[in-house]
Amino acid sequence: MEPTYHDSTLNLVNRIVYRIRAPRRGDVVAIRLAGPNVLYVKRIIALPTERVSIIEGIVEVNGAPLIEPYVHSRQRWNYPEVTVGPREYFVMGDNRGMKMGDHDFGRVDASRVLGGLVF
Repeated sequence: MEPTYHDSTLNLVNRIVYRIRAPRRGDVVAIRLAGPNVLYVKRIIALPTERVSIIEGIVEVNGAPLIEPYVHSRQRWNYPEVTVGPREYFVMGDNRGMKMGDHDFGRVDASRVLGGLVF
């Protein structure tokens, strides 16, 4: 998630926020992967039922380029269009300057989103 967040820093997760409102595009969230201590920090890129693809490093949601001022460098990734499920979010990290194969991103079930990060 660099440059937004850095390794070895303490980040707080607001676990109440998504009881009050649904996650929004652009939210930085903590995602539980496996077990109580394995979390990823990612940004929500697409919401349930939206279409998302990556063309030459530019993310498109429902066919329109996504404005991402938080991304400072990007590789020319290509990712075929997928439709996000009704209980899913599409998430990515902000550090797009590395090879696509070295980056974890994609659809995640809403039940795995623990909360939003506190800045």
